[in-house]
This record gives sequence, C-alpha cells and structure tokens, in this order.
Amino acid sequence: MLHNSTYNPDILTCLANLSNDEVFTPPSVVNQMLDMLPAELFRSSTTTFLDPVSKSGVFLREIAKRLMAGLAEEIPDKQERANHIFTRQLFGLSITELTALISRRSVYCSKRADGRYSLCTAFKDEQGNIRYRPMEHTFMGGKCRYCGAAENVFGKNVRGDLESHAYEFIHTDNPEKLFPKMKFDVIIGNPPYQLSDGGFGISATPIYHKFIEQAKKLSPRYLSMIVPARWFAGGKGLDSFRDSMLHDRRLRIIHDYPQAFECFPGVQIKGGVCYFLWDRDNESDCEITTHKNNEISTSATRPLLEQGCDTFIRYNEAIGILHKIQTFKEKTIFDKVSSRQPFGLSTIFHGREQGAIKLYENQGVSYIEMEDISKNSDIVTQYKIFIPRASSGSDAFPHPILGKPFVGEKNSACSETYMFIGPFNSKEECESIVSYIKTRFFRFLVMLKKVTQDTTKAVYSFVPLQDFSHPWTDAMLYEKYGLSEDEIAFIESMIRPME
Repeated sequence: MLHNSTYNPDILTCLANLSNDEVFTPPSVVNQMLDMLPAELFRSSTTTFLDPVSKSGVFLREIAKRLMAGLAEEIPDKQERANHIFTRQLFGLSITELTALISRRSVYCSKRADGRYSLCTAFKDEQGNIRYRPMEHTFMGGKCRYCGAAENVFGKNVRGDLESHAYEFIHTDNPEKLFPKMKFDVIIGNPPYQLSDGGFGISATPIYHKFIEQAKKLSPRYLSMIVPARWFAGGKGLDSFRDSMLHDRRLRIIHDYPQAFECFPGVQIKGGVCYFLWDRDNESDCEITTHKNNEISTSATRPLLEQGCDTFIRYNEAIGILHKIQTFKEKTIFDKVSSRQPFGLSTIFHGREQGAIKLYENQGVSYIEMEDISKNSDIVTQYKIFIPRASSGSDAFPHPILGKPFVGEKNSACSETYMFIGPFNSKEECESIVSYIKTRFFRFLVMLKKVTQDTTKAVYSFVPLQDFSHPWTDAMLYEKYGLSEDEIAFIESMIRPME
C-alpha cells in the first residue's frame, strides 16, 4: 500500500480514551470551543489561559498555536514569542501523572518542560506550567468532602498504589491558592465526568459540575467546558447546579450534541454532551445550537428557561410545540405516575412461583402476597399501566424514548424495574391510555425532560391528560393541538413508531 509521504497525522486524534470518565477531546472540537472566544484574546500578550483538567494537552496546544500566530507582530522573534507564551500565558493542572507527561509532550514537544527538545528554553524545572500534584481524598462519613468519592472504593486501603482520582482543582476550598497572584482570562477544559459512589452495580455520582463551580470562584472573564448534557434536566445530585446554571444569564452560548458520538467518536454518553461559553461581564439570552447528523440542525437565541418551565428545553424546534400545548392549560399525567420502587420492591427482588399477587419484575413474572407490599397497597387491587423505568435502544434518532407499556390487571404489582401510571377504573380505560403512551406525541413530550436511560416521574410533567373514553392516535393529537406540518415532521424525525 502506498502512503503519502507528506501525510503527518495529529497524534491527538488517535489517542484511545482512558475510560468513559476521562475522555480525550478531539482537536476539531477544541477549536470549535476556542472559536467561541473573542479573537482579540489570541492577539494579546497579556491574556492568560488555564486548563484545570489537562489530559492530552490539546486545549493548551491549540491555544499556543493561535497565540504564536496572533503575537507574531508584537513579538517577532519566534523563540522569544514561544518562551513568553509558555511561561506567561498558558497554565495547566493534569489529572494524573500519565496525563501530565502526555500534556507536556503535546504542548512543549517534550515530557520535560526543561528538556533538550522542549519548545520553551525558559523553564527551570521539568513540570513547567503543566503540573501534577498527587492528592488524597478527605473522607468524612465514608465520602470525600470535596468530590463525594466513596471511601470503600477510593480509600487508600482499597486503592493502594492505584490512581486515587483526587483531582487537585476541586480538592480545595480556595482555588486561588493553586495559582497565587494569578488571574485567568480564560478557563477551558474537559473535566472528568463521574466517580463510582459505592452504590449498587455501576452506580456513579457526577463530578463535572464541581469543576465548573470551582472555576467560577476564580472569576475568569470567560469559562468554557465540555460536559455531559444530563444537567439540562436530570442527573444525580445536580439539582442546585442546574438551577444555578439555568438562572445565570452570563451563560451565553451552548452547543448541544444529543448524540455524543458525533463529538467523541466511539464513545457513548447517555443524554449526549454539550460545551458552553460563560461570559463574566455580559448578561443576555443564550445562543442555543443543536448538532445533529454531523451538522448544525438549528440555532436560536432564547432564554434558558421558558416561562413556567423548571428545566431547559434543549431543542429549539420544540419551543413552539410546547407553547401550543400549554395554551390549553390542561392538567398533566404527572400526578398519575408513581415514584421509584412503587410498591417498595427493589430491582433485585424476586417473587415466588405461587401467590395471590402477580409480580412483574426483571426476570419476568412471579408471585407474592399482599404482606410483601410496603407501599401503594391500595393500587394493587386496581387497574393501572406498567411501564419500564429504563428505555432501550441507542442514542441514534429516531428513538423509542420509552419501553413498551402494558395494562396491569387487578391484583398485580411490580418491582423497581417498572413504574405504574394510575389507578384507573377499567381495563378499557387503561387500553386507551396505552394507546396514548404509544403515540409519538406523548413520547416526544417525555423526551423534552428525559436525558438519560432512566425514566423518572419528573419526565412526564409536560404530558397533558386526555379524555380516555376512547383510544388516541398521533393524527388526533396533532389536529387537537393545531401542529403545523413542520412541527409534525420534527416530532416524527425524533421519535420512532411503537408497535
């Protein structure tokens, strides 16, 4: 096979990710993020940049390229210019010893900042301005007081010499002490996304928001990070962070990737990812751009919170549809939906071969007695609809959004694998509701608040109640709410039919 002798691949496009929690950012995405910043920042010899979570060094490397071009006139000598940029303008904190070496190699062309082949001849130590300091968690009551890491997972007696994942940037109450007398114009990066919290199975707690909150404490002129988009409407422990972000009018630009693999090839992150620009000195509406099928789908400037909404509506095309529905001022199905563990039975609970109550659980159907029920025992003897808590399928659109619902007969219950909607008066009424749930219209409204596989009670809060004396079809619902051909086409491009 012949090779083009002039082809010089960028090694940072080829690096394998360390894990789904520590995803390397492609150079193309980094440059899209840098494009959000004012161009004059890269023409100033006083602008300072910090990547507080340097993994591959790609952010600092791409910034260095722009500064080398932007300062050519102000500092004509190439070596003097490089020394100035690397020692006075670019700073990084690496998250592991390995990523520190990778970052220095990417930025300085030498794993030692003061090495023979380093692009900078002014450093007097091997770390330069990209440093790594091993940290330990501060455990209190079994959890790290800074990041929430579980002691039974990340404690020294458990990890031994393995990486502790105690990230320097967020393991301090005062981040200003990390860089005394420094003020940063730009903080930018791709933080670790989550840590195991010691719960059942692969339970994990998000930590990316802690890097954003810590960065804001340093009051940079601009802040940009790429993170999971779950914070838009869900995510464990993210309620206060979400409320703060959605009420912060300094959040000026969001680029949203509902399908994360379009941003991080080969990586699946449920709910997608987004990157944003926070502008300390300017408040206004936010420019929301959605990327779909490797191109910009829509872009609109609007408030982060629509009137009457407590979560972010990520799709610009959905705003008009939601407004039309809300003008009817109907009650929603929210109050009919159960919370998790609707009958007090966990996901791993298994019934018996015989019993008075039919139990739908993750291994199929079993049986229990009424004394096994610790919650909603009055619902057991009534008709209801069961629906899986977790949805199936990939992140690709159109998506089913929900698992298939089915009628829960009298004297039936379910484990935490399912939720119920009800109770209702008859089997016929339940069948009408099942027809409603199966419509694209219903599942589209759920999608507006659902950003992960898990389906909580909250995701049903946009869905209006209907007259269930008869079945429903999409055509009937589109006509009732006066949806346009474009609005119908958008719904049907997002939601897969359910047989």
